[in-house]
Amino acid sequence: MQFNKQPLTYSQQVDLWEQRGLTFPDKAKAEFYFQNISYYRLSAYALPFQQEKDKFNAGTEFDNVLDLYKFDRELRLVVLDAIERIEVALRTQFIYSLSHKYGSHWQNIKAIYKPAYKNHQGRIIDIFQETQSIIRDHCLSKYPEVFIRHYLDTYTQPPTPPSWMAIELLTIGQLSRLFSGLANNDDKRAIASYFSLHHTPFESWLHALTYGRNLCAHHSRFWNRDFVIQADIPKKNLKLPWINYHITNNCRCFYFLSVVKYFLQTINPEGHFKQRILDVMNKYPVTPIRFMGIPTDAQGNLIKWQSESLWQQ
Repeated sequence: MQFNKQPLTYSQQVDLWEQRGLTFPDKAKAEFYFQNISYYRLSAYALPFQQEKDKFNAGTEFDNVLDLYKFDRELRLVVLDAIERIEVALRTQFIYSLSHKYGSHWQNIKAIYKPAYKNHQGRIIDIFQETQSIIRDHCLSKYPEVFIRHYLDTYTQPPTPPSWMAIELLTIGQLSRLFSGLANNDDKRAIASYFSLHHTPFESWLHALTYGRNLCAHHSRFWNRDFVIQADIPKKNLKLPWINYHITNNCRCFYFLSVVKYFLQTINPEGHFKQRILDVMNKYPVTPIRFMGIPTDAQGNLIKWQSESLWQQ
């Protein structure tokens, strides 16, 4: 089948949705948002208001779709703020645990990494060389970080900065890969135990956090998507409060939010992550939150997720 759709003007986009049953109390306002958000991006937020494809439910207004978009945007900002805290704490634990065991420049010790290997696509994976390249590129940058420049101007050996400088250069995704590339499980345990997790689910959760962070940072739809990379369901009881083990839908937003909340119990126990989520929900009360993956009981009613031991904190 050949694609033959033609681009529509902003006014034609409004007309199209009006033909499909959407009410526009203010068409000029709608055109303004199409100019600044785009019809295609907003169309994903129109789907929950269509029981029948390309036909809006009776009584649906443009503001219902727009509010759902705003809800998702504000929820992403709450999540990004939380993941920033997690990322900073991760760096701290990498640096503290491994520098006390191996010394200031542990990141340069090849023996603590897994040997290079071929993945199922035939690509060579060498976490040691990847890490070295990241640090070297920052050191060779035309405009390096001030602390990197200070080290290079002051010291000649070792040629790269100590871990408490070098690891600050890594993103959460690079930290996730570094963790997976550590050869010694004791090293992994030392880092994961700070967050009250076994190192196996911890590795999976880091990967999932990276994926979720990228969704938020790149303004992708978050609240009602299937997460391609899921955080593993722990096989054993966790040390800190967690959601009930009958909750197994780990490919949706609610499970991801629960993973973030678990980390925050250690990193920011007096924080307001739960309340900030509730504030966004209350601000946009018509949001169909069932699409977030909140589990239901046998009758199909959403469980009282705030009563879960994790979310009571």
